Amino acid sequence: MDPINREPEEYGQDGDDTSSRQRPPREPLTPDFGQHTPALARTVQLVTGDFLLTVNPVDGSEIEACPPGQRPGRPAKLTAAERAETARAAKPPVPPGLNRPALPLLERQEERERLVRLLARGRSVRLTGPSGSGRSSLLDLVAEDCIDLAPDGVIRLTGFHRTATDLLHDLFYAVYDAPLHRPDRGELLTLVREIGAVVVLDDIEFGAAALEELLDATPECAFLVAATPEIPAPAADSVIEEVFLGGLQRAGAVEVLEHAVGRVLTEEEANWAGDLYFESEGLPLRFVQAGALLRQRDELRVGTSVVEEFGVFQDMIPADAPPITPVDSGEEDAVPLPSLGEAAAPAPLLASRLSTSARATLRFAVALGGEVPHQAHLPALVGDTHADAALGELAACGLVSPVGSRYRLAAGVQTQLEAAGYGDEIEASALIAGLHYSWWAGHPSVTPERVCAEADALLAALTVLVPATTPPGEGEESATVELARTAAPAFAAGLHWSAWERALRSGAEAAQLAGNVSEQAYFQHELGVLALCEGDLDRARAELESSIGLRDSAADKRGTVAGRRALALVADRSGITIGLGAAAGEEVSDARYEESASPPGGTPTPFPPLQPPGDTYTLVAHQSSAPTSHNKARGGLRGYARRNLVAAGAGALLAAVLGTVVTLGATSNNNADNPSDKVGVNPSASQGNSDDSLGADPAKKGGKGDTGTATSSPTDPGPDGTYGTSDDPTPPSSSGTPSDKPSGTSGRPTSPTPSRSTSHSPSSTPSHSPSPSHSSSPSSSESPTPSGSATPSSTPSATNSASGAASSSAPVVTTSSAAPASSVAPGTVI
Repeated sequence: MDPINREPEEYGQDGDDTSSRQRPPREPLTPDFGQHTPALARTVQLVTGDFLLTVNPVDGSEIEACPPGQRPGRPAKLTAAERAETARAAKPPVPPGLNRPALPLLERQEERERLVRLLARGRSVRLTGPSGSGRSSLLDLVAEDCIDLAPDGVIRLTGFHRTATDLLHDLFYAVYDAPLHRPDRGELLTLVREIGAVVVLDDIEFGAAALEELLDATPECAFLVAATPEIPAPAADSVIEEVFLGGLQRAGAVEVLEHAVGRVLTEEEANWAGDLYFESEGLPLRFVQAGALLRQRDELRVGTSVVEEFGVFQDMIPADAPPITPVDSGEEDAVPLPSLGEAAAPAPLLASRLSTSARATLRFAVALGGEVPHQAHLPALVGDTHADAALGELAACGLVSPVGSRYRLAAGVQTQLEAAGYGDEIEASALIAGLHYSWWAGHPSVTPERVCAEADALLAALTVLVPATTPPGEGEESATVELARTAAPAFAAGLHWSAWERALRSGAEAAQLAGNVSEQAYFQHELGVLALCEGDLDRARAELESSIGLRDSAADKRGTVAGRRALALVADRSGITIGLGAAAGEEVSDARYEESASPPGGTPTPFPPLQPPGDTYTLVAHQSSAPTSHNKARGGLRGYARRNLVAAGAGALLAAVLGTVVTLGATSNNNADNPSDKVGVNPSASQGNSDDSLGADPAKKGGKGDTGTATSSPTDPGPDGTYGTSDDPTPPSSSGTPSDKPSGTSGRPTSPTPSRSTSHSPSSTPSHSPSPSHSSSPSSSESPTPSGSATPSSTPSATNSASGAASSSAPVVTTSSAAPASSVAPGTVI
């Protein structure tokens, strides 16, 4: 088989161009439920203020200054159709299963008209009423009446577990089209000021100054705020209007009960409803739940055939429920009416007559602090494929109520179920929910927006699991840490940053309890990045420094690099250089420095590393007065300057020492006969201005010039005690044949003057045997002989050439100045 030129058979074809039949796939032994290859980490880039944030769930989020090319422009507003689609997606899903028709809103027409009038005039209104009074139902009707009052329509928001800043961001995303963009505080306030809408805000949890801040930030919006009496009231000088919502009248309460039951009440049931009215203060929720009790009573009184005829499955009736008694048995009072106490707290009795899946759903809701998981999660949590119908049962009984885009236990149901024993296995139920949410939130097909919609249930599971976190066994991981580790990046990418912060803090606490240093470093790194995005530089620096220290101890190099980059950005924004610890003008405290130990042989560097001033060295200085706090604060900076000067001086000294050593090594030589030591630096002959001569000493009259043979330096100074004078004894010539050519460059004789220059160059053809005969003329050059013998010369040399031969290749270097007596080497002709 040729891997380059493939044959037709290799493409599933035969040689005759006919298609071959494809082999059927092999049947797997087990169904393939999971991915064999690990899924890639879900990273998201978003712009927040001036930063570009890359949410990295592996090594930690990376933050940098946003490049100009990636900075988004001014966001555009959504159209009316797009706003309607957004509002439709924000509503809670319709629960499947047994659905009852919507109940009419009775005795609320006056409040409805008043709210619409106030909102039409641009006034903000706060609707105050107890839980179960029908505030949410009234808000729905008013929102429908105000759909055309404002240019940006009606915006529905929920204030449950939301701050004023969160609501401003929610309002921004409900009006503007800005995906993956979270504006900073200044830009946010600028954009929301241009929003003109009727904002319907339910279940708000703050008031007073925070509410005034929200109203001041949106001057073109009219707010309809619903709150309970426990929430702080607006300020005394606030412009917001107050509308109180109370209970129903007795006639209205009985009418609500009849609508819930679906028939007219009997006399006994009417009297029972009257007693319940005084107990419940006319709250509509209590009569909805009472209607569910009467419906269950009717179902228990009819026969099994009637129940199946209306499509009610037998498995919906629990095994521990009272037996069904047919109506024609003559015992119509076999199922009595609930007592007044059971009617006032009906949750346990209602739950006991629901299906097994519905009761399991209630246990999960109690474990999660009242949060009911989305109906899509119920089959996996409960273990029943039809468990999603349980939400319809709970909604029909009035045990759950909508909050935003999800459902929660109705007011008072949590306490009633806990008293009935539904809270005995809170940790076990929360652990099951945490394991499920950890797998679900990390699945690649789940978008961050879906995770954010389930944020309250996730955070409720973390709230229960964190205090019970213990170090896991060998090879195991903490379920609490894993849940926070998986959910936190999704909250960040989904722009639900309040949930992001809560998940990070819960995860950091859980990681500390579990003894997981690397995960604790990750959570603190994320907290530092979040603080930097929010402009809290001091908290960002503290979190990042702590994270870097933990990652250094865990040898997490990639995480450490990400942390140092973020810390450098903090230092750039704050103007405080990392390492100095404080800006000028502040008192510098003693700091500890952690660094690796030096090798045993020492650090091979020419200069020691710069360190802040401390106890590592002593600096002696004279001061005329005691240092002030300002001078003390600037001592650290001056210490750095002094050390720089010391380092510069040390470098100059080292250069001087090295230069001296090189000079001495190049000039020192113990061999006195080395010809290179006898070379001067100045020319020995120069051309005169008057006679064009070279200024060399002429030869004596009758001289023959240079003999071309090296002679020895005089060993006797003569009677005058000075070398190189005429009374010095003449050394014998080493050659009997004088040279017939002068060694000078000019043939014209000059006046004889004693030569004051020296030049030493080895002869190109030295003589290897001394001659006993004397030269007839004085030698014009001096050169050591290989045999080491020397004979004094009778006359000074008239040339400085070591050889008179024209073919000599040795360079001739001459000097024109006399050398000092102290620097003349022995054996040198002066």
